[in-house]
Amino acid sequence: MAGHRRPGRLAPAAPGHGVRGRAARPLGTGAARAGWPDLEADQRDLLSAIGIEPDRELVAAKAAAEAKPTLSRGDRFAHGLAALAQFVEREGHARVPRTHKEGGVSLGTWLNNQKARRDKLTGEQLRQLEALGVGW
Repeated sequence: MAGHRRPGRLAPAAPGHGVRGRAARPLGTGAARAGWPDLEADQRDLLSAIGIEPDRELVAAKAAAEAKPTLSRGDRFAHGLAALAQFVEREGHARVPRTHKEGGVSLGTWLNNQKARRDKLTGEQLRQLEALGVGW
């Protein structure tokens, strides 16, 4: 019964071909192509041997993302608070529309997140927000 298939079952795809003739790509190859510089030489050789080459755009995007400075939670709070103070100074209230951006900060989203995570804020942070007129 060699070569016999049950009705309704597909034959296995030929090597190098996936569903409907698309080239098969092993899982995780996007990460391998983006992290090419981080791979060992033998890993790069093995990937090259099966036709996976580095993607210069992915490598550049990964490098740019890693080079982006990260802010601590306290720094992010301080930036949001400064943007809120600027908004309150100009508008006279702290009712920020959800989609509003202020000084490079998505202020409406930031304020909604502070309200949703109120129990995780310090007493000082709560006082700072209340001083600007934030209603809970």
